[in-house]
Amino acid sequence: MIKFMKGLAADPVRTLADWQDSRWPWGIIAFAMVAMVLLAHYVFQDWMHMLPCEQCVYIRYGNLVMALGCVIAMIDPKAVWAKLVGFVITIYGLVYTIICSVKLIGIHDAVHSDDPEAMFGMQGCSTEPHFPFGLPLEKWAPDWFQPTGDCGYDAPVVPDGVELGALQRWFIELYQSYDGWYLIPQWKFMDMASCCLLACIVAAAFIAAMLFGWGARLTKKA
Repeated sequence: MIKFMKGLAADPVRTLADWQDSRWPWGIIAFAMVAMVLLAHYVFQDWMHMLPCEQCVYIRYGNLVMALGCVIAMIDPKAVWAKLVGFVITIYGLVYTIICSVKLIGIHDAVHSDDPEAMFGMQGCSTEPHFPFGLPLEKWAPDWFQPTGDCGYDAPVVPDGVELGALQRWFIELYQSYDGWYLIPQWKFMDMASCCLLACIVAAAFIAAMLFGWGARLTKKA
């Protein structure tokens, strides 16, 4: 990383051109997207009993599509076919995830608003998802892709009879007291959808830098 930063300062165009020919930037995006899905499922859904909504499972789908595109590019990041397919799939997943995140932010703001007219024209969530290309992901992996919660409500819903550990109970009661999950609960700063959008913005910056570097390499400017 230090070498990369020094190269970026000395010759940014050539450094980005060399960077996009390597596997590690694609690996960072793929790792981050898979980690977000695992975090959502095993920590928020299973451990803290936060039910995934329709837009939530769509975001999971988009994250995994981005990871898939990155893995394809990692096969041979110097090959045009791998890079082209990787960019197309990754950007598709990125745009899809951004759309779903923005929609979920709007719903979250509306349901937590004191204005009764805020929900006017706002579509709710369904328990029957419709994934792109007709993929029946909710049937293939219902625990991962079947929505069971309402959009905009991130508060834990603990089933009756479930025994909670001390740390688990502390986190669950914390988020229940703030009526949902926030990165900084005391300030109600950055809900889940906003954090997903922020992750997409960071990924978009990586992809834009790689596209710029590839364009410079193709035009012989680096």
